[in-house]
Amino acid sequence: MPKMKTKASAKKRFRMTASGRVKAGAAGKRHGMIKRSNDFLRDARGTMILSKPDERIVKIYMPYNR
Repeated sequence: MPKMKTKASAKKRFRMTASGRVKAGAAGKRHGMIKRSNDFLRDARGTMILSKPDERIVKIYMPYNR
């Protein structure tokens, strides 16, 4: 059986937690910070845990991180 491929883009953007959840950086923080509210910027710090439906998609892309 050949090895399965991991999506390189997913490998760069997501990390797995010890319990199997998926961590990702907050969206909307690349540029244009002036137009964003301070509340948005404060809430978007650090990393987030993905929701279950999004998590299912990412786990398909990363078969060896499950």
